[in-house]
Amino acid sequence: MNDLLKYYGLDWLAVFLNLLSVYLLGNRNRWGFLTFISANIVWLFLGTLFISSYAIVVGNSIFLVMNSRGFLKWNQNKKIAVNS
Repeated sequence: MNDLLKYYGLDWLAVFLNLLSVYLLGNRNRWGFLTFISANIVWLFLGTLFISSYAIVVGNSIFLVMNSRGFLKWNQNKKIAVNS
């Protein structure tokens, strides 16, 4: 039981946010990007303070930038599709 809450449940929160993000984006909901960004922030926090994993920090930093870009470009893609 100690291993399940080793990181105070923050790892479970990040996994839940990742899964929710995939579900939201699969339903074409823009909030999926914000949920992914939240998960990336939790993973960055865990990777730096608790786990000390460069792979988690680097990977989620890149994902954070990509998800931010997706959120910002969401409306631009809709405008292009309407004008075409």
